[in-house]
Amino acid sequence: MEVHDYLRILQARWKIVAVTTVVAVLAALGASLLTTPQYEAKTRLFVSTSSGASVQEIYQGNLFSQQRVTSYTELLEGTTLAQRTLEKLGLGDMSAVDLAGKVTASSTPDTVLIDTAVTDESPERARDLANALSDEFVVMARELETPEDGGPPTARVVVEQYAATPSSPVTPKTTRNVALGLAVGLLLGIALAVLRDRLDNTIKDRNAVEDLAGTGVVGVIPLDKARHEEPAIVFAEANSGDAEAYREMRTNLQFLEVDNPPRAIVVTSSLPSEGKTTTAVNLALVLAEAGHSVVLVEADLRRPRVTKYLGTLGDAGLSNVLAHTASLEDVLQPTRFDGMWVLAAGGLPPNPSELLGSAHAREVIEDLRSRFDYVIIDAPPLLPVTDAAILTNIADGALLIARYGKTTREQFARAIGNLRSVNAPVLGTILSMTPTKGRGSAYEYRYYYSSDKDGAAPAAAQTSTPATQRVGAPTPTAPAAQPAPQAQAPVEGPARPQNGHRHVEPPATQAYPAPSNDAYHYRAAEQFPPAPQPATERYGSEPYQAPQAYSASEPLSRPVVHAPRRPVNDSGSESGEER
Repeated sequence: MEVHDYLRILQARWKIVAVTTVVAVLAALGASLLTTPQYEAKTRLFVSTSSGASVQEIYQGNLFSQQRVTSYTELLEGTTLAQRTLEKLGLGDMSAVDLAGKVTASSTPDTVLIDTAVTDESPERARDLANALSDEFVVMARELETPEDGGPPTARVVVEQYAATPSSPVTPKTTRNVALGLAVGLLLGIALAVLRDRLDNTIKDRNAVEDLAGTGVVGVIPLDKARHEEPAIVFAEANSGDAEAYREMRTNLQFLEVDNPPRAIVVTSSLPSEGKTTTAVNLALVLAEAGHSVVLVEADLRRPRVTKYLGTLGDAGLSNVLAHTASLEDVLQPTRFDGMWVLAAGGLPPNPSELLGSAHAREVIEDLRSRFDYVIIDAPPLLPVTDAAILTNIADGALLIARYGKTTREQFARAIGNLRSVNAPVLGTILSMTPTKGRGSAYEYRYYYSSDKDGAAPAAAQTSTPATQRVGAPTPTAPAAQPAPQAQAPVEGPARPQNGHRHVEPPATQAYPAPSNDAYHYRAAEQFPPAPQPATERYGSEPYQAPQAYSASEPLSRPVVHAPRRPVNDSGSESGEER
């Protein structure tokens, strides 16, 4: 590993380093506060011998004193001197072994000085023990150095400096302990961060996704907390990082196969909660923003979420079509977004895999492909069930999603293996919920100026057409035409724009009949207009131009399915957990 690799790890896992350092500092501080303070009293002894008249005798006496210093140091730390000291002071609550453990004697090389230190919890008792110990050692040394015949002692010990009462404890050293804990915690935190990074097998970069899938990454979607509240992005007003990421994904999809670009696309993931439904919804919306007609198929017949995110009806849909109880014209629903339709999941069947693997399911997908420019299929995860692999076989291919920091390499490799085992094509991969900062962050590119934004609003106001003229109402210059045959004529009401797209909120007095069990059968021919034609038949060789206004005197360019449904409120669809 190089230096930038360690810096990347520290940037991504700084919390581990911070927590470990704080814990080590608190542990050092706690140990210091819980330790009983110890005071130290010091004395100094001087060792000398009788000197001769000549220089040689003086030199030999000095060497003899230095040799005696080493021996005296051992005697000062012994239990014999400790016992004599305790008897002198009359301390019965301490043993000779305990006192000997509190005594420390040391000497500087090539000198005749001995430094003696005694530690104790009480500063006064530490002073008394040190002074009494030194006095007793002077007596003990005289006894040991005096010959048996009563001659003068060969060496003499003198107390050069008595101990004073210590004012501050020598232990604990709180400052030193905290600094040591800081250093140890920092090093331990870095080691844990590196170890955690080496043991982490989740996907966190494009290279890992490309290596496992064998295909390119068509999109990197940054994490946006707003998607928890409103999964669907209003691209007419959105310039955020995730909106630009979806636009980049739209461009990449168009260049996957230039001669035969995919039109029926399955969006799936390895496990739930990886953002597949949110990605499928916004992929359909960003394709519709480019002027394409898009149908979003809610093919997750186990845990459908598309209708919840878009606020459409989910009582009947794909399962009814596959069970031959309804036709596509009966259950296709327009959304509040221009150019986007939804085929809901319908009732949850007991055998979703069998329904999706039937020949009729292939016919339904082919029928949708002939009606719309793009068919986006929200499929279940690959590892729990086999539905997504079945759907990919009848579509043009699959986009496999990997969630940043959650999808493991083993899970992603198994999902790819499930698709490869049935010869299902993998169009590309998507890395979702990447952090906006740090490792794996996505770039947010903004190229908007305040003057452009200020000037865009008046221009849009001048070129916009009232909603009552766009949706079924007569224009001021043309006479009103007879309404098309339908079960319920739309009631003209005040226009209420929602999030920059065209939408008319019906008045509160308008009645919405509750759908019955056979509502999708006997009223189909009367209520639903013909299905939309393919893009080549609708627009021919001319490039597609979005309609500026609709009137009752002219036929609608896109069919409006008047299926009984509840009105969409202003707050948008309920939000749920991203899948």
